[in-house]
Amino acid sequence: MRKTERYPVQGKNSLYQVYATVPFWKVAKNFAAIQVSRYTPFLPVKNWIYRTFLGMKVGEDTAVALMVMMDIMFPERISIGRNTVIGYNTTILAHEYLIREYRLGDVTIGDEVMIGANSTILPGVTIGHGAVVSAGTLVHKDVPAGAFVGGNPMQIIYTKEEMEGREREKS
Repeated sequence: MRKTERYPVQGKNSLYQVYATVPFWKVAKNFAAIQVSRYTPFLPVKNWIYRTFLGMKVGEDTAVALMVMMDIMFPERISIGRNTVIGYNTTILAHEYLIREYRLGDVTIGDEVMIGANSTILPGVTIGHGAVVSAGTLVHKDVPAGAFVGGNPMQIIYTKEEMEGREREKS
């Protein structure tokens, strides 16, 4: 189960009431920083923008590909470990606005994780160190360290132990 905090709302849906939950100017600043980052081909500059303007934790040598969409409302709730690769056009969310409530959850991505292109990571998810997320995956629950996962919805394809066994067979 994802680890999210739930906040009920009255009346109009929670997204319609977004500026009661997050300041407009924070969203505007984050939007501008994220759009610059999405098109920046210089990885150190991109990571600096994430750390400086969005308050994200981004480890050394992490590579975030072009067009990656970080959470606009709560990017400070995203943490990415060192030497990790986030593939093209991936979306990482730390919020979800629903009809009668909104939810917030930290997203923690470990060290040396590989996330394939066009994946979506939902709020409240932890991806363990050394995990591999196949392209196009909807990550809706925690990913164990060293596992290989994929699909929509996500399923474990290989555990860490099975992956290590496959590596030994190749040698």
